[in-house]
Amino acid sequence: MLRLTAVLLAASLFAAPATAQVDIPFAPMQDTAIKDPDNPTKTFRIDFARVEAEFPLSRADLMKLTPDLIATLEQEKVDQIYARLTAGPLPDGAYLGDFFFARGDNKDARIEEIIGGLRGRLAGTAVSLLELIGTDLCRGKVFYRDQRIARTLVRDRSALREFVGDPATITTMTVPDETWLSRLFPTRAWLLFPAKVHCGQSLLDGRRESIVVDHNFNDEVEGYRASPDSLAGRGGLRIRDELRMIRPGFYLGRAYANRMFLANFTLYNPAVADPQEDAFRSGAPLSEECWPGEQARRSATR
Repeated sequence: MLRLTAVLLAASLFAAPATAQVDIPFAPMQDTAIKDPDNPTKTFRIDFARVEAEFPLSRADLMKLTPDLIATLEQEKVDQIYARLTAGPLPDGAYLGDFFFARGDNKDARIEEIIGGLRGRLAGTAVSLLELIGTDLCRGKVFYRDQRIARTLVRDRSALREFVGDPATITTMTVPDETWLSRLFPTRAWLLFPAKVHCGQSLLDGRRESIVVDHNFNDEVEGYRASPDSLAGRGGLRIRDELRMIRPGFYLGRAYANRMFLANFTLYNPAVADPQEDAFRSGAPLSEECWPGEQARRSATR
């Protein structure tokens, strides 16, 4: 088993963190220069191509970003960061992280909007299980680069045991938590919810591709368990994640259910990030395995 030695750096799932000051450039939340002649008071959100052209991010800017910090931002700012990133290389190995709703977002309304339309197909207990997994038990993802698949790290908890069959047959991984006690006595996480990994068009920003973690057709992945893996697949919530790289070892992601945006998430692997930090900061070339788009990513020099 692969043993993780890093503590979780991402913000707690669905927390409502305090606002933080982020010393990186952002475009105005609305572009007041664009007017609707039929509605002079109406303003429009600035488009991502202009954000990237007029407010480029330097590598020094990207080094300022952390999972905790990103979780304090309004959704528009999280979107602007994501749109100014490229996919980078496909990850490999274990990445710890959490989902989070942007500051001020209504998580209960978002969940109800997405899950509400599926209650006819999913039993109430299955919906409750998905909400439990999504809001408390996800610890990150493990990527198998050569196989182009990923699995989700899920806490081993008694509330889930009736849904997973024989727990002894589930592949597990040792994952330390944030607390000093957990570091001394690390817990184990299940590897569930297999997904296929590939490059694909972003549902937010179609100018370039993202890394897609696709749970549709997860029943075709070796090790698939009908319960609970089917809940994320084509017969359930049809979960689709997409990622772009902030810097090596650190990805910003977006989770979709039934093609509707659900939440943001970060994935972080210090064993990848730490050794490459100096090279990244000094401008070393980055590996790109997905289409970076026709609009070349502009990096500011500050």
